[in-house]
Amino acid sequence: MSDEAARAGGAADEYEIVAGAIFRDGRLLLAQRIRPPELAGMWELPGGKVEAFETPQHALERELAEELGVVVRCGRRIGVDVALGSGRVLRAYRVDILAGEPAALDHAQLAWVDADDLEKFDMVVNDQAWIPDLLTELRRLRLPEPS
Repeated sequence: MSDEAARAGGAADEYEIVAGAIFRDGRLLLAQRIRPPELAGMWELPGGKVEAFETPQHALERELAEELGVVVRCGRRIGVDVALGSGRVLRAYRVDILAGEPAALDHAQLAWVDADDLEKFDMVVNDQAWIPDLLTELRRLRLPEPS
C-alpha cells in the first residue's frame, strides 16, 4: 500500500469519495444536486473526492466547508462501502457541525429530514445503499413525543 493509499484509507488503486451524514434534532441533512444534468434535482449526502494529500476525514471537512459553509468534525463511518467502478469507492461518515449554519453554496437546496420523510426523497442511486443505516440512526435519535 502506498503512502497515498494509506492516507485515503484503502488499497493502492482505490480512490475514495466521501459523504457526510449530518444529524441535528432527530433529522438528517440532505442536499439537492444541481449537476451533472442526469443527477440534477436528486438528493444526496454532501461531500466530495479525497485529494492525494488528504485523509478522508480532512477531505470531508474541506468539502463541507466549501459546499455548506460550515466547520465540522468528522466522526465514525456509517453504512456500507459503495463501489463506483474504476477503483472508486464512496464512503459515508457521521459529521458534527462545530460552527456555522449549513447553506446551499453548491446545491439547489438543503432539507432536514426525519425517519418518516427520508424515503420520500429521490436519492441518487449511490447514496441509496445507506438508507437502512441512516433510518436506524434517525430512529435512534428521534425526539420523544410530548406527553
